[in-house]
Amino acid sequence: MDVKSEGSKIRNLIGYVPQELSLWTDISAYENLLIYSKIYGIPRDVRDKRIAEVLDLMGLEEAANRVVSTFSGGMLRRLEIGSILLVNPKLIILDEPTIGLDPNARMLVWNKIMEYKKEYNSTIFFATHYMDEAEKYADKVFLLDMGKVVISGTPSSLKQLVAKEKIYILLKNEDAQKALKILSNLKEVSIEEANGNRFVLSTKTSKKTLPKVLNLLYKNNIVVSEVSVKSPSLEDVFIKYTGHKIEEESNIKQALATRRMIRLGQ
Repeated sequence: MDVKSEGSKIRNLIGYVPQELSLWTDISAYENLLIYSKIYGIPRDVRDKRIAEVLDLMGLEEAANRVVSTFSGGMLRRLEIGSILLVNPKLIILDEPTIGLDPNARMLVWNKIMEYKKEYNSTIFFATHYMDEAEKYADKVFLLDMGKVVISGTPSSLKQLVAKEKIYILLKNEDAQKALKILSNLKEVSIEEANGNRFVLSTKTSKKTLPKVLNLLYKNNIVVSEVSVKSPSLEDVFIKYTGHKIEEESNIKQALATRRMIRLGQ
């Protein structure tokens, strides 16, 4: 397609949802979508049908005639995303689609996004500070620091770069020194932390190592109270390649500002 001669068609293939609120809060959900359908040039005879389909897809059919100012943050976000789906875009760009939302609202928003992606085979670009979202929903991840890409790849390939899994062990009795000696002789693990009867071990694969660790402790009459395993995460990858954690404080401030903006309808 030619950008100059077919600009309108190309624009209708792209949907963009900014981080800031992009709805009219003093009118209903239906009226918001009606305005967007006119902006997109959707023919009059199919507008209502398409609006109904989008409301159903985003789980907002029962709230169609409610004034948007009464919506929760998650409902607002679903309506915003729904507004760009009116024209079935092939490329969707989402800027922090779930910032400021509680975990349940985040999950519901993503469920709706992935339903659309599966049904229409669309490509989705999204920016997020939530590493769990990138890990769960992205096919390819670009980790940015100070506006620059530090590393990219699939979530699984990036996590393999960290290479280590962590085993957390809490002993029930006071045989910490005895356990420390036993674990120190295991080639498959390295002791990252030994604090009283709490141990943190790192290993390439806990699937093979953990049974061996527990068996050795059992044979030496050392009782394990709790055990858990933590696999590498994208946050671990980020820390490894940037030398610092994600700026949590600024993210929280940004999320709170977005929440206030949504409540005020700005």
